[in-house]
Amino acid sequence: MAKLVNKSKDNPRLEQRLLADGQISLYLEYYFGRESEPVLDEFGEPVLYESGKMKGLQKYKVRHFRKKENLNLYLVAKPSNPIDRQHNKETLQLAKKIRQEKEQELLENRDGYRLKKKTSVNLLDYFQEFADKANVKDRLVLVGALKNFKDFLKEEYPIYSNKIEGKHLNKEMIAKFVDYLVDNHKGQGAETYYRRFKRLVNYAVEQGELTNNPCKGITAPKVDDILAKDILSQEEIKQLFETHYEGENPEIRRAFAMTCLSGIRRCDIVTLTYGDIDYSNRRLSFRQSKTQRHSSNSGVTIPLNDNLLGIIGKKANDAKDDFIFHLPSETMCLKALRHWVKRSGIDKHITWHCGRHSFATSLLSNGANIKVVSNLLGHSTLKFTEIYVRAVDKLKEDAINSMPDIQL
Repeated sequence: MAKLVNKSKDNPRLEQRLLADGQISLYLEYYFGRESEPVLDEFGEPVLYESGKMKGLQKYKVRHFRKKENLNLYLVAKPSNPIDRQHNKETLQLAKKIRQEKEQELLENRDGYRLKKKTSVNLLDYFQEFADKANVKDRLVLVGALKNFKDFLKEEYPIYSNKIEGKHLNKEMIAKFVDYLVDNHKGQGAETYYRRFKRLVNYAVEQGELTNNPCKGITAPKVDDILAKDILSQEEIKQLFETHYEGENPEIRRAFAMTCLSGIRRCDIVTLTYGDIDYSNRRLSFRQSKTQRHSSNSGVTIPLNDNLLGIIGKKANDAKDDFIFHLPSETMCLKALRHWVKRSGIDKHITWHCGRHSFATSLLSNGANIKVVSNLLGHSTLKFTEIYVRAVDKLKEDAINSMPDIQL
């Protein structure tokens, strides 16, 4: 099949598609605008161009929102007699009339964001269905974004807490939702959840459940100049590992110790094998799963001291491909860590990524060179590492301010 291109600026446009049986299918194509947003990785860090004129600049992706509607009208591709030509003329006139009516309907539909349908879809159920079908990594954040939106509706729009239709979703509501996220989440949480919520809305637009995108032009503030997550001091790390409790998971203790003492992300820890360890030269070398698909500098080499080698342990002769750490699911690891932190008496919101942050700030606090720290963390540029420098400066400032006032 081949598509016959129509360059008209009508919305919707009347389009034609040549079928294999010699007929031409007529359909309408709606265009609901486009949205540009930065390309971010799973941790909310910007993805940069690695080479060429754009090297060092942030990548952006543009998404166009369209919908097709089949008219079930067909033309004869090669009319050979007056009957076929008259059929084509009448069919084309009918299709143009339908297009004009649809365009007028779209223009007059100011309050709603849906094309006319027989039933009204509950967007809460619609979003939930999409989130449930997402891959594991996305599902957790998508479900979290939807939960935030439901909690927001209960607080600000209780009438829609159980059901909300497309005609009720508008820019004013989205702006309030962003404010709600900012008020209820620290650091990059608001931006992360809003970005995932926009995925739900964009999906509804793509499928025709929304004819306009209420999120367009509304952004959540991205906190990238300070370290917003809690970090553990060296004393708190010792306090944590001195804490034991019944039913603790020794593999989780080993893995989190590895994170705090090497800065390796949990997603990389679970893939480490004994083949990544050079015992004779006391080195660990691996490629970061976060960046290996879009960066040529994804490799990281970390020197191993006696402490780290003790955590890793010795391998058997035939254990080259065996995993070093055997951890439960990400959710179970997070729950176990939070329970462990609470039992230790540390009043902070600690996640697995906080171990990486704690490693970086500890090194910089002890006078390590920022370039060295950047290499150990596997950062592509110093821009990402500078966040930790500002965090260390803030800790120093807090320490000075904690000193008592002296009257001379």
